[in-house]
Amino acid sequence: MQPNTPMHAVRNTRRYAAAMSASLLVCLALAFPAPGQAASEVRPKAAATKTSKKVHKKEKVVFQVSEADPKTWNLALNNMKNVQDALGKDKVDVELVVYGPGIGMLKAESTVGNRVNDAVDAGVKVVACENTMHAQKLTKDDMLASVGYVPAGVIELMKKQKQGYAYIRP
Repeated sequence: MQPNTPMHAVRNTRRYAAAMSASLLVCLALAFPAPGQAASEVRPKAAATKTSKKVHKKEKVVFQVSEADPKTWNLALNNMKNVQDALGKDKVDVELVVYGPGIGMLKAESTVGNRVNDAVDAGVKVVACENTMHAQKLTKDDMLASVGYVPAGVIELMKKQKQGYAYIRP
């Protein structure tokens, strides 16, 4: 301390140092509870109630099929059924996005049409890309009645991934 320092400045500095030391001790006590003391005893009650509630969110998965190969389609349909069987239909949202050459497998006379309808009946959301339909001169009348539609299949996949959906391409 310099000889010309006013006494009130010394007192203010000491008060500040004492306040900082007390704040540091409180932070340390909250971060590192004493041995034998549960951390929940130190935390505020509001924080403890938030962590005690477990929220069971649904799992989410989006499948992409852009091929016209029936083997690929059957694999994808089997995968979707397996996911629902393993997790429970009510605990998982499953969507199938179809575009490109795969769109023909959603036509009314498709070789996998019955299986697609079964998947929809089981809770799978099946959507066709309208861009692809337009390019192939297909209308909704050409398609299975159970199918839904999105403006662009690739954009739908992007949106689903952004929403936290797992992405599967069999």
